[in-house]
Amino acid sequence: MIEQYAPILVFIIIGLLFGAGLLLVGYFASPTNPDPAKETAFECGFDAFEDSRMKFDVRFYLVAILFIIFDLEIAFLFPWAVVFDNLGWFGVISMGVFLLLLLIGFAYEWKKGALEWE
Repeated sequence: MIEQYAPILVFIIIGLLFGAGLLLVGYFASPTNPDPAKETAFECGFDAFEDSRMKFDVRFYLVAILFIIFDLEIAFLFPWAVVFDNLGWFGVISMGVFLLLLLIGFAYEWKKGALEWE
């Protein structure tokens, strides 16, 4: 029975050795005198605030969640477009209902001001 799992075990061992080897090469080959410009804040353009657990505005999370929702819903269009020829009218009508619901949700969010940033 161990003969069946031997290739998987060899694959895991080779993967772990490869990963550890790359980490060791990176550790020993990296420079030890970093430039002060590389240690400055670069992502947001300014230094960090006093605490990393400060409160953010709820609108930030709302916009992020809305983006994820609409992005995932639009992702459903790709498989539909691939099999569009095979679906017939049932597929066209069902996607029309889906897009109508998506449009209603978008209009509701727009009307409520969820997409506005002050």
